Amino acid sequence: MSLIVLEGAQLSFGGRTILEGVNLRVGEGDRIGLIGPNGAGKSTLFRVLTGEQQLDSGEVRRTKGSRIGYLPQDITELPGDTLLGSVLATVPGRADIEERLAETERELEASEDPDEQMQLAISLGEIRERLEHFETYYSERRAAQILSGLRFQERDFGRPVSELSGGWKMRAALAGLLFQRPDVLFLDEPTNHLDVPSVRWLDTFLTEVRSALVLICHDREFLNRHIERVVSFEPEGLRTYRGDYEAYLEQRETEREVLDARARNRERELRDMQRFVERFRAKATKARQAQSRAKMVKKLTKELESERRLEDRRTLSFRFPEVARSGRDVVKIEGLRKAFGELVLYDKLKKNIYAGDRICIVGVNGIGKTTLLKMIAGEMAPDAGEISYGANVEIGYYAQHQTEQLDRHSTILEEVWRIAPDRGESQVRGICGAFLFSGDEVEKVVGVLSGGERARVLLARLLVKPGNLLLMDEPTNHLDLASSEALAEALATFGGTIVFISHNISFINRLATKIWDVADRGIVEYPGNLSEYLRHLEARARGEYEGGPTTTLALAEERAAAAAAKSRPGGGKADEGNGNSSSKKSKAKHKPPKPTETAQQRKERKRAEAEARRATGKKTSKLRKQVADLEARVSALEDEQTALEPELADPDLYKDQQRFRDTLQRFERNRDKLEELYGRWEHAQEQLAAAEAEERTAS
Repeated sequence: MSLIVLEGAQLSFGGRTILEGVNLRVGEGDRIGLIGPNGAGKSTLFRVLTGEQQLDSGEVRRTKGSRIGYLPQDITELPGDTLLGSVLATVPGRADIEERLAETERELEASEDPDEQMQLAISLGEIRERLEHFETYYSERRAAQILSGLRFQERDFGRPVSELSGGWKMRAALAGLLFQRPDVLFLDEPTNHLDVPSVRWLDTFLTEVRSALVLICHDREFLNRHIERVVSFEPEGLRTYRGDYEAYLEQRETEREVLDARARNRERELRDMQRFVERFRAKATKARQAQSRAKMVKKLTKELESERRLEDRRTLSFRFPEVARSGRDVVKIEGLRKAFGELVLYDKLKKNIYAGDRICIVGVNGIGKTTLLKMIAGEMAPDAGEISYGANVEIGYYAQHQTEQLDRHSTILEEVWRIAPDRGESQVRGICGAFLFSGDEVEKVVGVLSGGERARVLLARLLVKPGNLLLMDEPTNHLDLASSEALAEALATFGGTIVFISHNISFINRLATKIWDVADRGIVEYPGNLSEYLRHLEARARGEYEGGPTTTLALAEERAAAAAAKSRPGGGKADEGNGNSSSKKSKAKHKPPKPTETAQQRKERKRAEAEARRATGKKTSKLRKQVADLEARVSALEDEQTALEPELADPDLYKDQQRFRDTLQRFERNRDKLEELYGRWEHAQEQLAAAEAEERTAS
């Protein structure tokens, strides 16, 4: 059943058309991802569908009695006095539900329209069920569970909502929406103000929600997990595609290739006809044929002009310039302490950042992530300890608060040019163009720019002078999905070191080689990207290994070090630098002497050690062969994909639909197989590294 129907929607602002002849249906259980560049009209369409924005023409129909929940990007007011009260206040009390039940019963009795009667009967059943389970569905306990999932502390439940910051107000509003259990849930960038743990919680919650969902999100992985249909603002209008974002990209590209191939064939046919007309127009024997062909040329030209072609959407397109090489040690943090009153964020923190690191800082909001980045950037001083920089380190810093430091009266061109006054105007204009400010747009003053446009100005300034140590605080927050992807792609080729904060799962997985988890006044370091970090946490929760965060390689090396320590005179633990080494040595002196090893025992021990070395060597050789075999298979498949790519780009392929489908399926099978082989290769590499560490210990 359709819950919301939009027909012939027309809407313009200041002479600019936002919606033109748009039709859209949102049905029960729909999972829709709304995508498009910033400023295309995604949030406006949300406001139209939820009834907050009137159309110039067209119609919006909503099923009577359906409940709509809407989370906009900006929240100004919350209901209720306290945090818990604001969530409870989003749902009417029992008396209101009973009144609505009576009203619906009266409407059903008075109605003579069968369709209306059916809708009212459905609404009546839902209201009765809602009333019956009111205390279960809308209890204070459930409201508290949702608030806890969004990282509110129990002590905050009684806080006045007026004391909440903008980010926490957004969370409170989201909690209220999730508590309501609406029939349709509209979420406009819901992850923008959440930390990674809260994004994970919301991720799980949305998979269990039965409501229809319409989602705007710049996190590719989050979006993919929750949608089954894509509605996209394209240059040629609002389009709908089945599947998730990956399916949309594939369908869009296939559609483009088919249309382009068809157009090229038509153009070739047109050229052949034109040549025939020009060649035989003057020949009496061919004049009639030439005349006929001339009419066909005219007709074909009109068809080509009207034929739909997919236009390229403007997206960020840039690469960071080459940067100066820094020393191996980029940043050293020694004994760092930072506190705000009684709140101690860091105490005796010691960490190193090395050249080439791609570190993502994660942790709950308020734990000190941005504070740490500011201290590394030199914008904030620690209370104690020292942050020192290695040889030839140049810092580039991007943070949302820097948008407030932009001169509101300056133009975009002036703001970017100010960073590098020695550059020529055409060069600076080119950089602005890479960030979608072209032509007269560079003359717009900062004061009239949207949040997303200001974020792009900051990125353009960073591109002019990036340094070789990039510090970035939530760089994707005000970017659309395509721009977030373009930024990740550009950063992946950056030649320096990156330390960043982000809640965007896809962005982190693309870039991070280390995760710094801020907790307990310190940092726990995990190797790998966010997915690997989460797997580490899950493995530790299951008790699959002991100790701190580690990969198989690091675990093997730790065990090897422990074994080596035990083999040293005195045995036991290695000196941990805590001042107890002398006492340990004195204790070792008073230990009873070990029994003397006989010649036979020594011979048996050496035989056992040799057998262990052979077994370890055999295992290592087998793993080396496995890694080499996997590398060969990956290389062969990559070569095959490289050969298939120009074949798929050949317009003649599309003339034979069966051959086109077979080739495309083969390409997709290879791609899926490559993903599997990459995963197996990484696992085999870890096993090999662990075996080699074990072999070094045994020798």
